[in-house]
Amino acid sequence: MRRSAYMEKINLGPQTFIPMTVALLGATVEGKPNFMTVGWISRVNYLPPMIAVSVNKEHYTPLGINSHASFSISLPGADLVAKTDYCGIVSGRNADKSKVFDVFYGELKSAPMIKECPLCLECKLVDVIPLPTNNLYIGEIIGAYSEDLYLTDGKPDFKKMNPLFLTMPDNQYWKVGDFVEKAWCVGRMLKEGEK
Repeated sequence: MRRSAYMEKINLGPQTFIPMTVALLGATVEGKPNFMTVGWISRVNYLPPMIAVSVNKEHYTPLGINSHASFSISLPGADLVAKTDYCGIVSGRNADKSKVFDVFYGELKSAPMIKECPLCLECKLVDVIPLPTNNLYIGEIIGAYSEDLYLTDGKPDFKKMNPLFLTMPDNQYWKVGDFVEKAWCVGRMLKEGEK
């Protein structure tokens, strides 16, 4: 009988998290730009392009999302870790975060985005799905904004952007690592071996 080279798997429980991209969720709340740090975001539709973000129902930023039916997702580079963390530990109810970053607006004129961030997505609210503790906000991506220095061949280059990642429950920020392989390509050798 052949023994596996792998150790036996350990059940870590349902509150285990996977590494998450760190972003700043932006909305205009009570007439001012407000940003909060989020990690629970994902692209959820191809055409039209949509993204979802999960936010606790008690947070301040959703007031602006609901009022203007819009929001932004700005991806900070590792150089913005202190400002990004600040936006996650201080509520807009108690502090004016409109001056933390240089702000700009796109087509919607109501979703504040951050000039210092390498990539910003402007989103029109499509749906809100209530969950037990959070609301899942789904937005259609209306515009994506970057700069030449973060692009390679006209496409976002995440090595150049140097985005932040978050791990929980240890609550630590990480930077992107090295390129491994091309997606939807490296597995072709296994597929060809099936023949």
